Amino acid sequence: MGRRDNTETTGAGAGGDYATMTTQVEVEPTRSQRLDRLPFTREHGRLVVGSGLGWALDAMDVGLISFVMASLAVQWRLGTTTLSWIASIGFVGMALGASVGGLLADRIGRRQVFATTLLVYGLATGAAALSWSVGALLVFRFLIGLGLGAELPVAATLVSEFAPARIRGRVVVALEAFWAVGWLLAALIGYFVVSASDDGWRWALAVGAVPALYSAYVRFGLPESVRFLEQRGREAEAEIAVRRFESAAGFAPPEHPARTRVRAASGPAPESRPGDLWRPGQRLRTGSLWLVWFGVNFSYYGAFIWLPSLLVASGMTLARSFGFTLVITLAQLPGYATSAVLVELWGRRPTLSLFLIGSAGSAVAFGMADSTAATVAGGMALSFFNLGAWGALYAITPEIYPTPLRATGAGWAAGFGRIASILAPLSVPPLLKVGDNLLVFAVFAAFFLLAAAFTWGLPERRGEPL
Repeated sequence: MGRRDNTETTGAGAGGDYATMTTQVEVEPTRSQRLDRLPFTREHGRLVVGSGLGWALDAMDVGLISFVMASLAVQWRLGTTTLSWIASIGFVGMALGASVGGLLADRIGRRQVFATTLLVYGLATGAAALSWSVGALLVFRFLIGLGLGAELPVAATLVSEFAPARIRGRVVVALEAFWAVGWLLAALIGYFVVSASDDGWRWALAVGAVPALYSAYVRFGLPESVRFLEQRGREAEAEIAVRRFESAAGFAPPEHPARTRVRAASGPAPESRPGDLWRPGQRLRTGSLWLVWFGVNFSYYGAFIWLPSLLVASGMTLARSFGFTLVITLAQLPGYATSAVLVELWGRRPTLSLFLIGSAGSAVAFGMADSTAATVAGGMALSFFNLGAWGALYAITPEIYPTPLRATGAGWAAGFGRIASILAPLSVPPLLKVGDNLLVFAVFAAFFLLAAAFTWGLPERRGEPL
């Protein structure tokens, strides 16, 4: 707490003697400062795990479609163009969901949007298991993407607003690491379920209905953002949330009834609008952030959505390609772990740039691979660097906007990136027609390098309060 001295001069008697009276005014730290001074507590752990499980289920759904595509290509005899649309239609929903979800999170709260989106995409995934035609599957995939796209930036925003400033990047990367857990689950389901029978893909999608049940826990088990509550004038709820985390750390703010307290006034904030992202002072960071998201999305989804199908096309059996995809996916975990260390040691920008450059080199190596060992090695390197880059990107994204605009900024950046997610799977068939895997992955490498260049238009906020 800070202390400010106020000095008052008063008359003291007929002789004109004067006395100086000094009163002390105690300046209470803001709730944000109180959160930033905390160690990592069990409440932080509950928040990360609670949000991370939703994140993992999201990743499982995105990962499953790559295995479903490989299976349907054989069972329904689908061409590459149709398969591309099955992959891309989900990203159309994600683009819309991310943009709308961010706006809603700045208006009605992070937690409520998070829970609602889990419910939407969980039910839609379960329904997709009943698909009777390509058209029905496309409709359900769009609805799945709608929920999924809104959830990811909102969850990252919620976690970043509770994490202490000195470890905020590490905590958000830890959240992003749950994506690798989801992809591993998808790879295991693909290997043991999808390839087991003709209806394996239906059973795999049915597992995706789990988030519909999990959403109830999210709605009532996780706290609402303190910064959001303050911006909406809900002071009592904000205080309860802060004290919950302080209690977990073993202390609470001291009470000094005899002293005068000064607290910064807060009240309902003005509604955020997408146009605010382009006002003076925000334009460079918004433009740079959108281009980074575009480049990373294009290369990541272009590569990993098609990975099992490309391995099958190279001559592998369905089960063998799924097994290699599982091994490649395992490399995501050390990528996240390394990124979690470097975002606090080096900073967000250099870490993000380094991992994107590494992703570009790995993409070229994968495209040039002429043996099984080289393919697996190149794929593992691509997993390591690409997912480490994702961790750093999610760490920096919520940090660069003020609270009333934070979820909107993260959502619209993700939404713009999803445009690349739509285009990337569609680009693979025509690229394969004019070239081979090397051309495909050289294009992905170029987008990684584009994203790396634009990281330097982003502010570095390592260790700084939101």
